Amino acid sequence: MTADRSVEGAATLDTKLSGLLGGPTAKAMERAWGLVTVGDLLGHHPRRYQPRGELTALDRLPRDENVTIVAEVLEVRERTMRSRRGSILEAKISDGRGVLTLTFFNQAWRARELKPGVRGMFAGKVSDYRGALQLAHPDYELFEDETRTDTGPDAAALRWATAPIPIYPATATLSSWKLQRAVALVLDALGPVDDPLPESVRRARGLLAHREALELVHRPERDADWKAAQRTLRFTEAFVLQSVLLERRAAARAHEAVRRTPAPGGLLERFEASLPFELTDDQLEVGVQIHADLAEPVPMNRLVQGEVGSGKTVVALRAMLAVAESGGQAALLAPTEVLAAQHLRSIADMLGPELAAEVMPTLITGQLPAADRRRAALRVAAGQARIVVGTHALLGDTTSFADLGLVVVDEQHRFGVEQREALRLKGRHPHVLVLTATPIPRTVAMTVFGDLDVSTIRQLPAGRAGITTHVVPLAERPHWRPRVWERLAEELEQGRQAFVVSPAIEPKVAEDGLEPADPDGDAAPAASVASVLAELRAHPRLAEVRIAPLHGRMSADEKDATMRAFAAGELDVLVATTVIEVGVDVPNASTMVVVDADRFGVSQLHQLRGRVGRGSVPGLCLLVTRVEAETVARERLDAVAGTLDGFELARVDLELRQEGDVLGAIQSGRRTSLKLLRVTRHGDVIADAREAAAEVLRDDPDLAAHPALAAAVRRRLDDDSSEYLSRG
Repeated sequence: MTADRSVEGAATLDTKLSGLLGGPTAKAMERAWGLVTVGDLLGHHPRRYQPRGELTALDRLPRDENVTIVAEVLEVRERTMRSRRGSILEAKISDGRGVLTLTFFNQAWRARELKPGVRGMFAGKVSDYRGALQLAHPDYELFEDETRTDTGPDAAALRWATAPIPIYPATATLSSWKLQRAVALVLDALGPVDDPLPESVRRARGLLAHREALELVHRPERDADWKAAQRTLRFTEAFVLQSVLLERRAAARAHEAVRRTPAPGGLLERFEASLPFELTDDQLEVGVQIHADLAEPVPMNRLVQGEVGSGKTVVALRAMLAVAESGGQAALLAPTEVLAAQHLRSIADMLGPELAAEVMPTLITGQLPAADRRRAALRVAAGQARIVVGTHALLGDTTSFADLGLVVVDEQHRFGVEQREALRLKGRHPHVLVLTATPIPRTVAMTVFGDLDVSTIRQLPAGRAGITTHVVPLAERPHWRPRVWERLAEELEQGRQAFVVSPAIEPKVAEDGLEPADPDGDAAPAASVASVLAELRAHPRLAEVRIAPLHGRMSADEKDATMRAFAAGELDVLVATTVIEVGVDVPNASTMVVVDADRFGVSQLHQLRGRVGRGSVPGLCLLVTRVEAETVARERLDAVAGTLDGFELARVDLELRQEGDVLGAIQSGRRTSLKLLRVTRHGDVIADAREAAAEVLRDDPDLAAHPALAAAVRRRLDDDSSEYLSRG
C-alpha cells in the first residue's frame, strides 16, 4: 500500500530524485541534506520568503557565511589588475541601507547583465576586503523586467512582481534558486498525493489538502499562501509524529510482564520505616504512580524527571525493592564509573547492613579486577544479587540475570539506543524506569518521550541551604580572576570543600563531547585540569590545601579512591572535568567554580551547580568566562545565574539549541529532524495533534482504514529511528 494514487508516468513522493533531476544534482542534494526522494525534497522547506520588491538588510550580513540576498545594482566598473594580467569587474549593490561589492576576475562580460537599476538575488560567502563587505565570484539570478509591456504591468507581471520569493537553505554549489528550479520541476512531475490527515481531522481545522499545501509552500503567489501551507504542514508533521509515538506506546503495552507487588512487612516497608528523613510529597506521589505500574501485567515505561538534588535515587530504590521483594532483580545503568560507584555506596548506605545483606547490591564495571568481576557476575547470574549497579559492562555477554524485572536507566541521554536495548533484552519484558535530572518542558516530553509516561519531582528535600550563582566576566573585568581563587580560599578556610571544573583534561584534549580546546585555531585554548591544578597549587592562600584531579583518563580505581577521599573530607578541592556532573553527593561541598563556563551547555551548568548546596552549607557557584557581553554564550550564562528553576533553564536551553533529533538516538544539539514544528513555540499544535491522533488510533489501531497515514508514518522513520522507537 502506498501513499500515492499515482497517474501513469507521474512521480510519487517515493520517486528517486536521480530519475527526475539527474545523477549529479541528486547526489549533491543527498550529500548536502540527505535528500533522496521527491518527498525528501518537498520537505526541504524555504527558510524564509523575500518580497520581490523588498531589499535585504545588507548592514547586518554575517562575515564568513554563505548568504542569499535580494538587492539592486548601483554601479559597475572594470579595472586592470596591477600585479598580473587581467581585469577585475566590481559591481556595487545596495538595499538602501548598506552597500556590498560583487567582485569578478577576468569576467568583463558580466557588465552586460549587471546594469545599474537591475534587481536580483545574489549568493556567496561574505568576506571583508579593506573594510568593505564583498562577495567574490557570487552566483546570481536577475529578475526579469517587471513591466513586461510598454503600457504598464499586466496581470501576470503584477503577480510575478508581488509574489514572495522562497529562500531555501543552500550551499555554495546548490544556490537557493537552483533548489527553487528543482522543486518546480518535481512539483510539475508529481501526480496526485493522498492526504495523511483523515478528512475529518483536516476539515475540522480548516487545513489545506496535502498536495495543495506542498504546492503553496514552495510556489506561493502571496504571503497568505505560504502561511496557510505552513499551518497545514506543521499540523501534519505533529500528527504523523504523535501517531508514531502512540503506536509504539500501544505496542509496548501489548507485551506481558510479571506483576511486581511488595508484601506487607517486607523489604520496602522495612526500608521506609528506617529512613532518617521524610519523603517529599512529590516523591510519594511519583512512588504511587510507579508502584501502580509495577502491579500491572504490562511493562512499565516511565520517565521520572526531577530537579537536581530532588531525590530521584530514593524513588528508584523503592521501585527496586518492590521488584526484589517479588523475587526479581533490578539493574541500574549509570553513565560513568564514578556515578555507578556513587550509586552503589548511596544505595548501601540507605539500605543499612541488614537490608543490604538480603538484596546484596552488586557493582559491575569494565575496570573491576577480573576476579572481582567474575564473582559479581556469578552473584547476578544466580539471582543472589537482587540490586545490580553498573556501567556499559552490564550489557556484555558475560553478564546474565536470573530474573531481570526492572531496568533503571540513569541520565538516559548519555546512552545510545543499542546500549539501552541490550540491557532490556536480558529480561522477559522487564519494567523500565528512566531517570533524568535535566528537566523537560511539557511539549518536549510530549514530543520526545510521547511513548513514555512522565512523572515529575519538583520539590527539594527540606534543609537545603540553597545556591547563589554569579557570572565572572573576565572580558570586562580581567582583574577578577585572582578574586575567584581568593573567594574559593575563604570558603575552604571555613572547613568547606569545593569543585573546580574545566572543559579539558589537558590543553587540546576535551572530554565528554565538549568543544575542542581550540575550535577556531586562533582562540585562546580552553582551560584544562592540568593548567588549573598548577594555577591553584601556585596560589599563596591555597598552598596548604589538599587538591586532587579527577577526569575520565584515570582508572576506575583511581577515580573511586579520589571520590571516596573527597567524600570523607580527606581532600579539600577536586579539579575535575564533567565526570562529576551528575550524582556526586558531598553535603560539605559549598563551592563550584566553572572555568571557561561558556564551553558548557545550560543543562550541564545546572547539573554542575547541583553538586553544591546539598546540605546545610550554602552553595556558591562562579561561572568564569572570557566571552564578551551581548553574545549568545553570555546569554546562556546569564540565564543560569538568573534562576535555579531547572524547568525554566530547560526552556531557555531548548530555544538556544533547538530540539535535537527527536526520533533518533541523538536528542540534543543543533541537528533536528523537525521541519516546521518547534516544540518551544507550537505546544498547542502538538497537544491538538496528539489528541486527534489518539482518537484515530483508538478506532483504527492498525491504520488499516488510513493507508496514507500508515505510509506517512513509515516514511517519517528512517532505519535508526524505527529501531529507537520500537524499543521499550
